[in-house]
Amino acid sequence: MVTGKKFLERAVFISARRSPPAGDGIGLVDDDTSDESKAPKPVSRAVRITRYLIRKGYLWPILVITLVVVSIAYAIGRTHDLVCISPTYSDHFARLRFLGFSSDESDFESLGVPWCRSKNGKSVEWTYKDLLAGIEEFVSIYETRPIKNNVYGMGFDHSFGLWFITRWLKPDLMIESGAFKGHSTWVLRQAMRDKPIVSLSPRHPAKYLNKGSAYVDANCTYFTGKAFVDFGSVDWAMVMAQHGIKDPSRVLVFFDDHQSELKRLKQAVNAGFMHLIFEDNYDTGTGDHYSLRQICDQYYIRGGGHSCFKDSDEARIRNKRKKFWDKAIDINELCGDGESWWGVRGHMRDNFNHTNTKITHAQHFENSRYVESVLDVYWELPPVAGPSLTHQTRYDPARARLPIIEDGKYSLFQRIGLLKFDVSVFNGYTQMVYVQVSAPDRLHSSSLRNF
Repeated sequence: MVTGKKFLERAVFISARRSPPAGDGIGLVDDDTSDESKAPKPVSRAVRITRYLIRKGYLWPILVITLVVVSIAYAIGRTHDLVCISPTYSDHFARLRFLGFSSDESDFESLGVPWCRSKNGKSVEWTYKDLLAGIEEFVSIYETRPIKNNVYGMGFDHSFGLWFITRWLKPDLMIESGAFKGHSTWVLRQAMRDKPIVSLSPRHPAKYLNKGSAYVDANCTYFTGKAFVDFGSVDWAMVMAQHGIKDPSRVLVFFDDHQSELKRLKQAVNAGFMHLIFEDNYDTGTGDHYSLRQICDQYYIRGGGHSCFKDSDEARIRNKRKKFWDKAIDINELCGDGESWWGVRGHMRDNFNHTNTKITHAQHFENSRYVESVLDVYWELPPVAGPSLTHQTRYDPARARLPIIEDGKYSLFQRIGLLKFDVSVFNGYTQMVYVQVSAPDRLHSSSLRNF
């Protein structure tokens, strides 16, 4: 196929061959007159080329192709103008593009997203459309939240995730371990208006009222203050009987207590609970407790495993990303002694990092095998919207799932009503995860003996 450039070169070459000596023009000349006013005038090379393209029929195709290319370039530029709302954030993404990063969906999952494997390959029932419709409904609910400035607590993403999953499952009893000021209790109540809640927390939410906003629920049994009991020490059979619950599969447990999720998983399985949500499912190398995300970060898992080689592609990418994302970590932070990258530098953290136990890679591997032995469903909540829309700078998109509302969909973000919220409410995403575990009679007895 002959390109436009070749057409132009050929036209110039033909014109040169046919041109008269220098100083003569090209055109219709009246040879019968000597009137100087009718003498042929010199014609520029651009005109000669244009005439040649018209004569050969090449001009219109070239104009059409040029128009299409210009239209596409304008559309792309217009899209970026829409999503880059503030000059400072526009500069932020300009710097990312300069370093080779993209602000669109291709940036997500680029460093891998380890996904815990379930025994039977089951997944959740809800779809993307269900999530999108849920966000649209939840926006007006979230506006009525009693705790507007929930610093150190859940933001919009996880609040929506807890509400959506709870409403979908419709449990008969809700249990939360870790209440803080009561925001999660309020979210559970919005999902299930008339179902009982059991809340375990060292401090009663009412204690925060003298410092600001808090929420106390009238239909909630509080194990707090002097009555506090750790989740693993509660007689759950008795508590369920007190609330008229006979089937533990009708109970939803929400953990936001910064305890080892391996420990909590085993305790929940022993109690017979099947539906669990972990709020802070920290990525490898981050956080104050051993998470399911960390446990499932294994070489044999797609998107899992890491290299501590300082000249590796992963090391170079991580070093760049650390400049722009608060929770991004470089290879020096990821890897501990002996190239131990699992957990947090080869350690299993627990209890707000008050306990920090060093584990071998073999122990880390066995932990993942236990999780797989009891796991039926593993589902990480995606970010509600891309960072160019929410202006979040905390989590690294390279280690996160594609958002529900992708970058560039500004009109959708605006139509749903998310533009009205302060950007700070979108800065608390830590891979909240819902898991469904096997019923007790299906568990491997060898796995239970390891507890």
